[in-house]
Amino acid sequence: QVQLVESGGGLVQAGGSLRLSCAASGRTFSSAIMAWFRQASGKEREFVAAIRTSGGTTWYADSVKGRFTISRDNANNTVSLQMSSLELDDTAVYYCAAALFTRSLSRQREYDYWGQGTQVTVFS
Repeated sequence: QVQLVESGGGLVQAGGSLRLSCAASGRTFSSAIMAWFRQASGKEREFVAAIRTSGGTTWYADSVKGRFTISRDNANNTVSLQMSSLELDDTAVYYCAAALFTRSLSRQREYDYWGQGTQVTVFS
């Protein structure tokens, strides 16, 4: 199995930046795609960004495009999410996810493994 652990969440003022990390362990060779999702209190979980572990192709939700950057460090089995120009609507628990293969990267159902989440709170 694959184990995912997120870190780096915290309290940040609107307009600020924060960097999240996801450390993967276990049978990570089977995880071709790594992604970040987020879930605000009382709302459904939504796709944020994804990256191919081989090649580095990335995808972003329209709401974060140009503000967030996903990256990988395959040698250390780590995926990061650099968040800039944070907005109040970015407040959520951020989850790391992994999948062998998916034709729909933004769909939760496509992902096989999930981390426990890390809280990001943006205030004005």
